[in-house]
Amino acid sequence: MKLKAVVIDGELRVVHQSGVQFDAELPEFRTQGGVHIHTDRLTVTSPVLMWVKALDLLLDKMKRAGLDFSRVRALSGSGQQHGSVFWRRGASETLKHLDPDQDLHQLLQDSFSVSDSPVWMDSSSTQQCEDLQAAAGGALRLAEITGSRAYERFTGNQIAKLRQTRAEEFQDTERISLVSSFAASLFLGGYAAIDYSDGSGMNLLDIRTRNWSEICLQATAPHLDQLLGAPLPSTSVLGPVSSYFVHRYGFSESCSVVAFTGDNPASLAGMRLQPGDVAVSLGTSDTVFLWLQQPRPALEGHVFCNPVEQQEYMALLCFKNGSLTRERVRNECAGASWELFSAALRDTPLGNHGNIGFYFETMEITPPVIGVHRFDSADCEVSSLSPQVEVRAVVEGQFLSRRLHAERLGYSIIPGTRVLATGGASSNKEILQVLSDVFNAPVYTIDLSDSTCLGSAYRALHGLVAESGASFVDVVKKAPEPRLVATPHPKAKEVYDELLKRYVQLEERVVQKSHS
Repeated sequence: MKLKAVVIDGELRVVHQSGVQFDAELPEFRTQGGVHIHTDRLTVTSPVLMWVKALDLLLDKMKRAGLDFSRVRALSGSGQQHGSVFWRRGASETLKHLDPDQDLHQLLQDSFSVSDSPVWMDSSSTQQCEDLQAAAGGALRLAEITGSRAYERFTGNQIAKLRQTRAEEFQDTERISLVSSFAASLFLGGYAAIDYSDGSGMNLLDIRTRNWSEICLQATAPHLDQLLGAPLPSTSVLGPVSSYFVHRYGFSESCSVVAFTGDNPASLAGMRLQPGDVAVSLGTSDTVFLWLQQPRPALEGHVFCNPVEQQEYMALLCFKNGSLTRERVRNECAGASWELFSAALRDTPLGNHGNIGFYFETMEITPPVIGVHRFDSADCEVSSLSPQVEVRAVVEGQFLSRRLHAERLGYSIIPGTRVLATGGASSNKEILQVLSDVFNAPVYTIDLSDSTCLGSAYRALHGLVAESGASFVDVVKKAPEPRLVATPHPKAKEVYDELLKRYVQLEERVVQKSHS
């Protein structure tokens, strides 16, 4: 749990970052990595009261650090997507009448019908996923409605499992929150609405109507719409901060609580994406964030409602085989030297003489394949490539995959498109040049230590003026601009448009081979 930036006197102020390490600072909850992994190795939960107590600790730290909460005009936040909180009957009254002389976790210790919340790591709801997809008319139809096929970690499937396996606790539930709306509820002193963007990660929200899908609700639990409440735009001002925080921490009574959202939507805001942009985070896993205007939900990836522009969308793709795969090829083909790796990229041509590689050293998410497959210019599979060609093959192959699957979700390059690169590999100029060439768009780097925290602060600022029609881009225009680091080669479009056609066909061969 972290706090990094707030809106003070109508301006964004970055404050000293403060956080709470669950395992180290709250050992009484006996978590590892902030969670409990159950004996079946599929069920993964986190104690709700640990989150509440962490908020107590966090605000106390900030107060001791000298932050004047009375000057904070608006606040928002983010929560890890897909987790859920089940409030016990009567909890709403407790929230309304909190005693500022007591810690929050003491006041709310009896307010949850489920003491340990399902979180994103949980994969125990396979049967419920199958049931939901059958009710919706298949996995693709469910994706067309909710933006994603059924996933075990998604909240709707977790709710269905809990209703079936823990009926008594479910019957004692008055409200179901996401982690984000749960945190907002604490500040609001009442149940906060689920925002459209985080709500898109539940397999329950119709991403086009921005209302709960009746088909999905009926397949999940009776009267579920009453337990969830009506979803609201992500820019909504939910109300003033609770009197508890006014009297205990000195917040102003006029401080606004702007809808909280998920960590991935908050990252999109933190990176300040604009229409047509794509952000590529080059880490242990590679993650692609897209700003979409006309999405095409598919069996791969996720489409969410956009957190900063109500009528548009964002998409998310995650690829497990990222930096570790690049590092393995560096070690084997470039003497474990990034300098030699970069030289190999400089010394090999765009398109790599027609050689294409697929490097899935662990089971990939998109596509679900494992194994390393290399093809020559005649599309014949070969057992090896020369070291320099191998280096370019791994980088080009990864970025062709990112582009292909982004386009399948509705991404297209438009005038003004930018690629924003973050993560460890974004410091490598030659890797970024290949990224620019494959996407045929300029690449910028953006220095962000925590895009979710910063994005939440940007959204708080936007929430203050969104009703007047001010755009998110206008609100954050004074923020530091990203740095241009690469522009596409004049022949890049011709080379990679053609290479992508071959990549599509070869990927289909790889998938068929892996599943045969």
